[in-house]
Amino acid sequence: MIEGTPLRADARRNRARILDAAEAVFAEFGPRGSTEEVARRAGVAIGTVFRHFPTKDDLLAAIMKQLLTQLVEDADQRDLFDFLTHMVAQAAAKKTVVDLLAGSGVDIRLPAAVNQLEDAVDRLLHKARAAGDVAATVRLPEVMALLAALCQGALHGGWDEQLQTRTLAVIFAGLKRN
Repeated sequence: MIEGTPLRADARRNRARILDAAEAVFAEFGPRGSTEEVARRAGVAIGTVFRHFPTKDDLLAAIMKQLLTQLVEDADQRDLFDFLTHMVAQAAAKKTVVDLLAGSGVDIRLPAAVNQLEDAVDRLLHKARAAGDVAATVRLPEVMALLAALCQGALHGGWDEQLQTRTLAVIFAGLKRN
């Protein structure tokens, strides 16, 4: 695929099916997940997978980019606290893909997607402060640092739903107005 070239409708559908299938395959099989299994589940030929994603690392990076894009879209439907909860849950759910990327040595830099996510969190923070739900002293860098720490926690062992709930409760209490 030539960078910047718009995809035909059928190619966009194939790409979406490949990404969905890849996410499921890697979640199920971890590093043993194969592009052949991705192609089978997506209902496309292996050549179609490689046309869109020349390497497994390209496929993993695309999954992460799609996740960040989806999180930005999700932010518009949520308040700050609900969004932070959702994002931590997504980090836990995508642990396998993140682990695979970390182990691959791929330098995954998605500055545009990360900047969009930061902008979305900033909008949510402004709304929460305006509504009086968050202390006026809370700033974006602190919220992003907390979010990064929460997501890191979700990516490491021992993070279950109860620990997630308790941890979020502590953080939310600290963000709220006194």
